[in-house]
Amino acid sequence: MPAALVSASGVLLFGFENDPLGYGALALGLATAAFIDRELMRHLALVAAGMVIISLVPLNADLSLQHMALMGGALALAVLVPWLVSRFVYRERIIRFPVNTGRKWPLPAKLYLIGVVFLGYLVLPAYLIRTGVYQNWPDASDPTIFWRLFLGVNTVGIWDELFFICTMFTLLRRHFPDWLANLLQAVVFSSFLWEIGYQAWGPLLTFPFALLQGYTFKLTKSFSYVVTVHLTFDFALFLALVHAHNRDWLPIFLY
Repeated sequence: MPAALVSASGVLLFGFENDPLGYGALALGLATAAFIDRELMRHLALVAAGMVIISLVPLNADLSLQHMALMGGALALAVLVPWLVSRFVYRERIIRFPVNTGRKWPLPAKLYLIGVVFLGYLVLPAYLIRTGVYQNWPDASDPTIFWRLFLGVNTVGIWDELFFICTMFTLLRRHFPDWLANLLQAVVFSSFLWEIGYQAWGPLLTFPFALLQGYTFKLTKSFSYVVTVHLTFDFALFLALVHAHNRDWLPIFLY
């Protein structure tokens, strides 16, 4: 129940943008955990710290320098604070970001990347254009906005894996079966992406993606691989957004 409350608070904070209820569910989850399992409470507190930090700033695709700096700072702190507390206060080495694992990617992993590109090509333009949610992101016809959009999409993609997979999923796996830990992180992951702009029927796309990312990390134990998967998908997203705003650009999509 404590972990479910923390996960549900993500829906309230990011999905419904109801801070009082979201913070209430978060506090109740931590208080309940304190009576059940102190170690669980400490780890949920790390997740909660990150969630509270990112809830303090508007989560949207505003590409002004001020907003990008504000949001970028919040996202950085949301990862750094749990890692620093875990590493130097709790004296644990649970939260890790394994980049150089020393393992080569097998053929299925490489084929999976190709499949991700193909899936993004097929699904993203139809989703963005038919629902009109592409308007949640700015028109990138201006060169400055074009590169800021590219930077923003990729930065958020990397952060998703740093926080939801390497931090939240990893901490929850200490207390729950992998499948349950994955479901709990995917709820918050997809709620965050909803506020970012993946609305309409976006959760039908983002929730399975979050589950796949957690499962992929479990199999590969590689941060670099799950980030590559995410950025590959986000590259298709970026191209689809550019096309959605300017239909004569990149007329390569089917929708």
